[in-house]
Amino acid sequence: MRDLVENERRMQATVTSAGDVKDRSLAEQGRSRIAWAGSSMPVLAQIRERFSREHPLRGVRIGACLHVTTETANLMLTLQAGGAETALCASNPLSTQDDVAAALCEYGIPTFAVKGEDHARYYAHIESVIATRPQMSMDDGCDLVTTIFTKHKALLTEMIGGCEETTTGVIRLKAMQRDGVLPYPVIAVNNALTKHMFDNRYGTGQSTLDGIIRATNVLLAGRTVVVVGYGWCGRGIASRADGMGAHVVIAEVDPRKAIEAVMDGYRVMPMAQAAAIGDVFVTVTGNYHVIAEQHFRAMKDGAIVCNSGHFNDELDLDAIARLAVRRSQPRAFVEQYEMADGCRICVLAEGRLVNLAAGEGHPAAVMDMSFANQAMCAAHLVANHKRLEKRVYDVPVEIDEEVAKLKLASMGIAIDALTPQQEKYIASWSEGT
Repeated sequence: MRDLVENERRMQATVTSAGDVKDRSLAEQGRSRIAWAGSSMPVLAQIRERFSREHPLRGVRIGACLHVTTETANLMLTLQAGGAETALCASNPLSTQDDVAAALCEYGIPTFAVKGEDHARYYAHIESVIATRPQMSMDDGCDLVTTIFTKHKALLTEMIGGCEETTTGVIRLKAMQRDGVLPYPVIAVNNALTKHMFDNRYGTGQSTLDGIIRATNVLLAGRTVVVVGYGWCGRGIASRADGMGAHVVIAEVDPRKAIEAVMDGYRVMPMAQAAAIGDVFVTVTGNYHVIAEQHFRAMKDGAIVCNSGHFNDELDLDAIARLAVRRSQPRAFVEQYEMADGCRICVLAEGRLVNLAAGEGHPAAVMDMSFANQAMCAAHLVANHKRLEKRVYDVPVEIDEEVAKLKLASMGIAIDALTPQQEKYIASWSEGT
């Protein structure tokens, strides 16, 4: 009975404007960590300073469903500096940093996020953000957009646009566009070169291995690491695992990506074959059940399985639960499934984003560019939404290039510029041999 009362109290708390977090007393620790991350985000800091002068988001209500981390906190503070009224919830039940959530509430940004929240509370928190009547969505995985579209159509007349942070969300948004139901223009921030080439590759590569090692303390050198999917995230994970001495195997369905992996020096084979030889498995496909029952059956004793794609649907967790005769939790974020033959398979972080659930997520220095794109795209939407169609847009090239220039300048790096003669030459068709 006490648990029911406590759960009801929590559900009621989500509808308050102040937010719903684990422990407000963690705010001071959160502020310190937010500042620490901010010191590695010079591009976003420059944009925040500009926003504080120009207020390009003045009076705009932004609803954000993002990973509640120190880096995201710096983005939210930048949007606030630009004049936006913001509310934030988590885009994954395990990715929240509770001290950061508490600090954001103290900064006057209603935040609805608790690490480890269950399914009901996760969606109650999304509803709490929607209750602020956002005019712009800022999503990481498209849950906010789809919830507004399916349950709150009356709000759509007020929406001017949205931004999407991750590959999985862009896939869902493009599916909505194909079906003719995308409710407003959305900028695919994920598709900016200064986002996916760096955040997805260097950020996911480093943070995924960090999450695996924190959860297990496994030695990767000499182990066979199977990376399922060779997009930008898969490339990053493979290169980092290779650098730590692992034997890397790639499983792919796209022949172009598969041959690239071969040329990059990795073994490529079907998942059914890789399942029998892998020691550590990481999925980064954005697809459904890429590790399924037949793969779990083939795995050897001690195999470690995790996911760094947005949804835990990449792993058939129902299948491994059916196969297991015994389950235990030897370490935090490690669930061990024992099969009838004694084979033990460890699934990390409930199959959710291992880099954010068991680790701290991407380094701030790489998220600097991603969130700079987010902030500038939000301002672009405010300025241009009246002429935009209901479709998925790429980040404007001028924003992408400006982010890159600001990042290089912050690193003290100068590059060449084309001479007038060179510009004429590459724009001409008349010059020949």
